[in-house]
Amino acid sequence: MRQAGTYSGIVNGGMSGRTGPHLLPLARIKKIMKRSGEDVKMISGEAPIIFSKACELFIEELTKRSWMVTVQGKRRTLHKEDVASAVIATDIFDFLVNVVSDSGSIANDSDDHTPVVMER
Repeated sequence: MRQAGTYSGIVNGGMSGRTGPHLLPLARIKKIMKRSGEDVKMISGEAPIIFSKACELFIEELTKRSWMVTVQGKRRTLHKEDVASAVIATDIFDFLVNVVSDSGSIANDSDDHTPVVMER
């Protein structure tokens, strides 16, 4: 008999203590996954669940780092500039530097689904 893997708790809602609906819409995640490339045709039911959890963790981490910038500025409201500062200050968020470097790019690019090409 095969034993449950590392991700089985996420798939069953066990790691977050939730067994009900997910925090992020799985249909939307699946749509984004399919749009990622022409080669992506079939996606299992579990894959969007894993992506949903990964997105939750990503949002939590970026929010925590952004909040630290907010607190350092002696404010109690998180602003997009705080997010940009957190992205620039954190190596693991280097892939977002181009997104936050232009002040209007976050709002203006929300409808544009073309990938950002980063040069090094």
